[in-house]
Amino acid sequence: MEFRNLGRSGLKISEIAYGNWITHGSQVEEEAAHACVHAALDEGITTFDTADVYAGTRAEEVLGRALKGQRREGLEIFTKVYWPTGSGPNDRGLSRKHITESIHGSLRRLETDYVDLYQAHRFDHETPLEETLKTFDDLVRQGKVLYVGVSEWRADEIAEALRIADEMGFDRLVSNQPQYSMLWRVIESEVVPLCEKEGVGQIVWSPIAQGVLTGKYLPGAAPPAGSRATDQASGADFIGRWLEDDLLTRVQELKPIADEVGLSMAQLAVAWVLQNDNVSAAIIGASRPEQVRDNVKAAGVKLDAEILSRIDDVLGAVVERDPGKTVSPARRP
Repeated sequence: MEFRNLGRSGLKISEIAYGNWITHGSQVEEEAAHACVHAALDEGITTFDTADVYAGTRAEEVLGRALKGQRREGLEIFTKVYWPTGSGPNDRGLSRKHITESIHGSLRRLETDYVDLYQAHRFDHETPLEETLKTFDDLVRQGKVLYVGVSEWRADEIAEALRIADEMGFDRLVSNQPQYSMLWRVIESEVVPLCEKEGVGQIVWSPIAQGVLTGKYLPGAAPPAGSRATDQASGADFIGRWLEDDLLTRVQELKPIADEVGLSMAQLAVAWVLQNDNVSAAIIGASRPEQVRDNVKAAGVKLDAEILSRIDDVLGAVVERDPGKTVSPARRP
């Protein structure tokens, strides 16, 4: 396993992180989830990402139990706050009340005294940014959070948060967690240049585009039985946007490139996002331990400029680059 600094901070994280969105507490049984976590540990992954909202808070509980008995100082545990975790009007968003209550719930479920990174899961248009950042800063000073970051924020939102933190003397954001893959590159034109300048690292999710970049979905064919596209509990609606025949045909044309560099299709996809110097880690998910073992082989892989150019030529117009696709709800959900 290779390690990178999280943004400009001194925190080292495994460049392949293990995430449990969708899988833990919903898609797979707990025994299988534990097997995946232990496979990640065996492969040298030290960074684990979750969120209070995943599987209605159950994902944090599963991860906490799976990591029980591990040396806490050897792990980096990340979680998030924003989406609803209850039915009340304050059980959501980035108010002082919700953040404070949510961190206590997350620490209890994860069975830890602190999290290494606490992330604002979306931008909250109904809470003053100063209130959110002051609350995060208080949690850092209390020792419950070591670093703070965001997820799926636009460049202007990140820039404003950094400005306020500098003016008020708050801890600065060290990370952003956006979707990023060969097919989804909306951060490249605005978010990445800002974050490179300001020392904010990207912890990217869905580097395999929900499994599409593995090549297992074929044009003109029904999705494989048991795949994510057939399971409503594991994000079938989310993956649907990728299942167009033109896109799937182009993905199949990546296989000779993967073969040439000695990688599986999944490894090529994960390695591709890691070529971006602003990426601190790529998050992988898994429902089986062998998926973890396959994906981690992307760590440390270097792809030359000619390979990257050929990937661009193959994918062409199916790549999404519009920065406007990064959107937080106008009102709390």
